[in-house]
Amino acid sequence: MFVAITRAVSPALASCELTYLDRSPIDVDRARAQHRAYEQALVAAGGRVQQLETSAEMPDSVFVEDIAVVFPELAVVTRPGAESRHGEVAAVAAALAPFRRLYDIQAPGTMDGGDVLVAGRRVVVGVSTRTNEAAVAQLRRILGPFGYAVCATKVTGCLHLKSAVTALDDATLLVNRDWIEPAAFIGFTLVDVDPAEPSAANALRLPDRIVFPSAFPRTARRIAARGLRVVTVDADELAKAEGAVTCCSLIVDTEL
Repeated sequence: MFVAITRAVSPALASCELTYLDRSPIDVDRARAQHRAYEQALVAAGGRVQQLETSAEMPDSVFVEDIAVVFPELAVVTRPGAESRHGEVAAVAAALAPFRRLYDIQAPGTMDGGDVLVAGRRVVVGVSTRTNEAAVAQLRRILGPFGYAVCATKVTGCLHLKSAVTALDDATLLVNRDWIEPAAFIGFTLVDVDPAEPSAANALRLPDRIVFPSAFPRTARRIAARGLRVVTVDADELAKAEGAVTCCSLIVDTEL
């Protein structure tokens, strides 16, 4: 059993922060429909969705993953790299508090959860336009006593580390090698995205399945070929805001 903390799509989604994509029209109603279907996929996987409210003052808030990183023993509340997102933090922290002991990233550190890849006891943090070395050092101090090894890697070619690499299991990563530094991932089995689908490295790992964007069928087949159950969802409208399937939820294991 798990709880999936989500946040509603803001009416101001079209005013979201953009770093790598050119701004294009976003159909908010369609984005909301895709988000509802995404939440339904989480429920079908055995989760309980806890949706937080949003507002026009928080255009990026549907991408709730950036506001915290959840571990079995604790949760780390981030300090987002875009100042416009600082107002999102309090509600997410309050939602997580019943489930985990909370730790915070403090100034001058900045961190987006989308830059933090957790695979077993290994944590790889992408240093990006949103996450800095000061935050990596803080995360290392927080997680060290719990037995996690934290390393940093540079993010190039995309917004967040998890645009380039996500975990299919504790030992296997889905990657776009053009956007990662391979030395940071020694010891993992790497599954390459299809060359025709460079943006396909973001997959949401759940206990018994992988939730994956329907826009990338070739890479979906590569994942399924490894014996993993793949459930696809439409996420192309949310992708216009530089979002993906991991971005839209915080998965909290409640059976620990």
